[in-house]
Amino acid sequence: RTRNEGRVRSLQQMRAIREQRLKPQGGAHIQIDQAEASGRKVVTVRNISYGYGDKPLVHNLSLKIVRGDRIGLVGNNGVGKSTLLRLLIGELKPQKGTVKLGTNLAIGYFDQLRRDLDLERSVADTVADGRDFVRINGKDRHVVGYLKGFLFSPKRALSPVATLSGGERNRLILARLFAQPSNLLILDEPTNDLDVETLEVLEQRLVEYTGTLLVVSHDRAFLDNVVTSILVFEAGDRIEEYVGGFSDWIRHGKQLAETDSPAAAQRAEEPRELRRSRSSKLSYKLQRELDQLPERMSSIEVEIAALEARISEPEFYQQPHEQVQDVLAELAQAKAALDSALQRWVELEERQQSLQGSRSD
Repeated sequence: RTRNEGRVRSLQQMRAIREQRLKPQGGAHIQIDQAEASGRKVVTVRNISYGYGDKPLVHNLSLKIVRGDRIGLVGNNGVGKSTLLRLLIGELKPQKGTVKLGTNLAIGYFDQLRRDLDLERSVADTVADGRDFVRINGKDRHVVGYLKGFLFSPKRALSPVATLSGGERNRLILARLFAQPSNLLILDEPTNDLDVETLEVLEQRLVEYTGTLLVVSHDRAFLDNVVTSILVFEAGDRIEEYVGGFSDWIRHGKQLAETDSPAAAQRAEEPRELRRSRSSKLSYKLQRELDQLPERMSSIEVEIAALEARISEPEFYQQPHEQVQDVLAELAQAKAALDSALQRWVELEERQQSLQGSRSD
């Protein structure tokens, strides 16, 4: 397809801007605001069961979680790991049995913050709720300086959440979560799309965390480095507890509960480096999106040209004020959509080139 020369120039300019934006802002520097210690008994579970329809997810489970426990939840997708987390913190009520929470709990829940993201707010406002400072372990820090530790440049810290990539949104959620005092951290797949440097710093901070930790992850190395015991959804609808990490469980020779995606179990057992280098091309969904972007941008450009032609007519501004404003707003929206499409095109092309480069290496 012959590319519009104006679009190519815009693309080159955006690439230059993006390259400047993505230059390292210094190493990741993560801090976690810790609340006062909770009571010794954090969660006491007695014979709970829960399921959807005729599909049991948790059956007759008893468990005691005490202050300082560091527990990983392991299992294939769809077996009920996130459901169990929500049962443990009281978001869901068990259909049978009881869950009793301990005293003086300050819960930080990663997945809940993911669900509550406001795409229109800026990164800084999301973390500091409109204030200029966040308070971390008794000390005030400017929110922009705090976000630099999560690899957000000052300019990026003022950008809307809607413009962030998946990895950036995960870093934003972690920044918001760790700025809130907690003594019980609940992390549901916190490592998705994180760069290696941020992941390693996150591991270090979680190892230093003195509260109680519950984490769901398919990342074998992450679990081995962070947790001291694991709850495993095994074949036969059993949830068993083991001392150690994922590698320790592997030595028992047990099998994970099957789901509709048996490949998930295989990926969970692979080393982190192997999983990250496995893919050498875009997924079908992303490749299809990349292929459709030129046509989409052409369509938006036609729309912008038509609106600009209307606005340039001599009698345009003689119309009622409301009609004029509607057309101007429509033009602004179309230009924003074109900018967004161009940015997405740059992002997907760079990702495709990066994957092809990794394959050639």
